Amino acid sequence: MNDSKDKIVALKISLKPQEKLIIGGAVIKNGPGKSDFIVENVVPVLREKDILTLEKADSPCRKIYLSIQLMYVDEGNLAQYHKTYWELVKEVLEAAPSQRELLTEMSGKILGGSYYQALKMAKKLIDYEQEVMNLVRIRRTGL
Repeated sequence: MNDSKDKIVALKISLKPQEKLIIGGAVIKNGPGKSDFIVENVVPVLREKDILTLEKADSPCRKIYLSIQLMYVDEGNLAQYHKTYWELVKEVLEAAPSQRELLTEMSGKILGGSYYQALKMAKKLIDYEQEVMNLVRIRRTGL
């Protein structure tokens, strides 16, 4: 995977009390005090603030984020997550063709196996979706 010239840089993670973290497929919850971890190999890592639960994946763009998150941490079921992802992307493109460029770039990251980068892009998609929903609410209520 890496040339002998490439150097893997360790990742230092500081967790707050009771903070959760996913390393690989394992959910880790910190105890009552602050903790530091050093991850010395290449493995998927997601901090609690970046983890979306199934219950909170309540919109098409959030479901896209969840499918990418699952691709990132659960390689064993990639085919299932890819199928869901592509179905959702098709729906979002039909509803919001203005997001074609972002979805195309994000999909390129997915096809290249760069799931973490795709997750960051999916956050932009969620922000767009929230903006649209806020505009709809404003128009309905007249505020």
